[in-house]
Amino acid sequence: MTRLAACQYAIELHKTWDAYVDHLQGLCAEAAEAGAQLLLLPEYAGLVLSGLLPVQQRGDLKASIAGIQPLIEPWKALCERIARRWGVYLQPGSLPVQDSDGRYRNRAWLFGPEGELGHQDKLMMTRFEREQWDIAPGDGLKVFDTQLGRLGILICYDNEFPMLARRLAEGGADLILAPSCTDTEAGYHRVRIGAQARALENQIAVLQSPTVGLAAWSQALDENIGRAGLFVPPDHGMPKDGVVALSTELDPAGSQWLICDVDLAAVRRVREQGQVFTRRDWPEQFERSL
Repeated sequence: MTRLAACQYAIELHKTWDAYVDHLQGLCAEAAEAGAQLLLLPEYAGLVLSGLLPVQQRGDLKASIAGIQPLIEPWKALCERIARRWGVYLQPGSLPVQDSDGRYRNRAWLFGPEGELGHQDKLMMTRFEREQWDIAPGDGLKVFDTQLGRLGILICYDNEFPMLARRLAEGGADLILAPSCTDTEAGYHRVRIGAQARALENQIAVLQSPTVGLAAWSQALDENIGRAGLFVPPDHGMPKDGVVALSTELDPAGSQWLICDVDLAAVRRVREQGQVFTRRDWPEQFERSL
């Protein structure tokens, strides 16, 4: 059994580096002390670093992401220290990173007890990212080998595209991490429905972590709503609705962890002994239909 922690992450203002360090260390310690082996924070959780910038800069959409670039390496080092200290896997959400071509990409790193394991970029841009923020798509999907099993990362909107999760599943991923950031209830449900559909289609587990709360100081993260959840295929030995766990509030006061357990071996058995074989039958039928 693997214990997972998905955070409903409240977007709060931390005006100094020390205040932010205390916040992130304390938050992660809470989940680790509850026995979580993997901690997931939401899309753009790292953009909270813009609270350290001068008031005018942190309130400017594009200036805020330019301003946090010098903070990314110290932030990564902090995340790595947390993962090593607690012996956990930490996906601390994502943040915009400027690459050597000058373009920004929405990037999510994964850290483990042994250090940094790599990163996954968001591939499908929302209208906000493309039209207002000029965030560029990444390239390619990665499967991460961990002591808990093989996993992949699909950032928010990426979960609404079946072939992305399919590629990760074919690469051996048993668990997909779905950090998300949505400012409407409809947006939250789009990502959640996508996550549940990907779990059904591929007979795998999907863990979702959302941003929550109001942050008037940030144009990028001003409104946030969503629930944390763990989803699996509804089948033998699994919950009848495929929902292993779901946080109770759409917009809690402050950050809250959803702590939940999943037996990835039992999820794998569904592919061999389930009532249906969606993972196997989809490509076979698709090829016959062409």
